[in-house]
Amino acid sequence: MTSLDLAVGYSAGRKGMPTSASFRRWVEAALKGARRRKATQLSILIVGEEEGLSFNKQYRGRDYATNVLSFPADLPPGVKVPLIGDLIICAPVVAREAAEQGKKPGDHWAHLTVHGTLHLLGYDHVDEGEAEAMEALETRILAGLGIADPYQA
Repeated sequence: MTSLDLAVGYSAGRKGMPTSASFRRWVEAALKGARRRKATQLSILIVGEEEGLSFNKQYRGRDYATNVLSFPADLPPGVKVPLIGDLIICAPVVAREAAEQGKKPGDHWAHLTVHGTLHLLGYDHVDEGEAEAMEALETRILAGLGIADPYQA
């Protein structure tokens, strides 16, 4: 099993937010599902709407807050450290989406954490084939956590 070094920061406050233990469980499930077996380090920052908008605008050129941003580690060739990257999750967007989609908030947090972690590992959904593969993997990982398929209407 992967040895996980996880740091979780709450710049949006901790009230109503998942615990570090929940994030650890979700990230470990994603790593296991993706068959990532070596030691891994990553950080998660929970932000508010304004900060989420700022990050999305600065790094993606989009003028709105999004649910999760993934920043894979960009290490120079030959540097062997277990860092895979950072996730930024916007709490108000997650809460709004869960309500709009009729999902349990905890399930949506789990899904976005798994989704973001898979991005850090190189999975993407730019084209239809990649999207189908990534969604299928997410669905299997979440099922292992007792969470229904997030892509079902």
